[in-house]
Amino acid sequence: MAVRPIGTAEHMAFVRAQRSVSFLQAPAWARVKTEWRGESLGWFDGRRLVGAGLVLHRPVPRIDRRTLAYLPEGPVIDWSGELGAWLDPLAAYLKERGAFAIRLGPPVVTHTWSAAQVKEGLADPGRGRLTDLPCHREEPVGAQVSRTLREAGWLPRSPRDGFGVGHPQFKYELPLAGRTEDDLLRGMNQQWRRNIRKAAGAGVEVRIGTGAHDLKAFHDLYVHTAERDRFTPRPLRYFETMFAALGAEDPDRIRLYLAHHRGELAACAVLVRVGAHAVYAYGASATGKREVRGSHACQWAMIRDALTADCDVYDLRGITPTLSADDPHVGLVRFKAGIGGRAVRYVGEWDLPLRPVLYRAFDLYLKRRGR
Repeated sequence: MAVRPIGTAEHMAFVRAQRSVSFLQAPAWARVKTEWRGESLGWFDGRRLVGAGLVLHRPVPRIDRRTLAYLPEGPVIDWSGELGAWLDPLAAYLKERGAFAIRLGPPVVTHTWSAAQVKEGLADPGRGRLTDLPCHREEPVGAQVSRTLREAGWLPRSPRDGFGVGHPQFKYELPLAGRTEDDLLRGMNQQWRRNIRKAAGAGVEVRIGTGAHDLKAFHDLYVHTAERDRFTPRPLRYFETMFAALGAEDPDRIRLYLAHHRGELAACAVLVRVGAHAVYAYGASATGKREVRGSHACQWAMIRDALTADCDVYDLRGITPTLSADDPHVGLVRFKAGIGGRAVRYVGEWDLPLRPVLYRAFDLYLKRRGR
């Protein structure tokens, strides 16, 4: 196979032909990450396009024209096949054009745990981590991909707690294929069902946001949430760019959900969808409105819309693999597990040093910055 640049239209046509692709591999994502240089690459078997990837080139201070080539949750290739045939031409192409290393995140699952297993683990003080539990399912392709990457000289980057510089290795997902709303409600725990009913009984109304005013209202609540929960919020401009870029690519790509109670904003959430993969990307909630459960109303509205759109999965994004009651992240695991579904471990992110001296210097640079 040969790897060469492709145009945005050709890349988007390939993405549309797939059942499911991460929104981080959609061409428009390059316009969101303005501090990186985006490039669409295609894999060709003869003249036929058989794979595609969005590469984000990260420049490095004091290293002229050399970049880290990053493919978040990609590329979109046949990961069950002979990986050398896919990744060797990618490495050759990127090295020739100045990349000192490649970082990719194969969208390949290695292990899954059911909601019931997660619940049992949370109740057992002897189980500190998801990986202490027997997995519900071990995926052979995931094990094969990890083994092949390691043997080919790729270096795993995913940290032990699941969160790092890149995208999370552990996620929580709700399968939707072949299920009804009643099926999904039965799969939730009693607290989740009660909170959905409580929001409806309190008169919480969820609508789709339109225009700059709604986006500003979301961002104000998001900043409030960041202050309460002690994380660093993204600026309004980031979300303006995100909605403009993804919305221009596909009018159904991104939606803002706003839950109001008695005329006041109680919660907001952002849903991103590519094909059959729906992602809960961002959320915010008003501290003074927690009792009306606006966040649950938003979640249920997004799940129902994903089901209507024939999605296979509703992706609640990252979790840490902790089960310990003393861990500050365990509340997030407990909240997401209440929805039913499954905890999922992916292959994680891997680096291939193309120029080892520069790669070691870059790695040291990140460590000094605490990243």
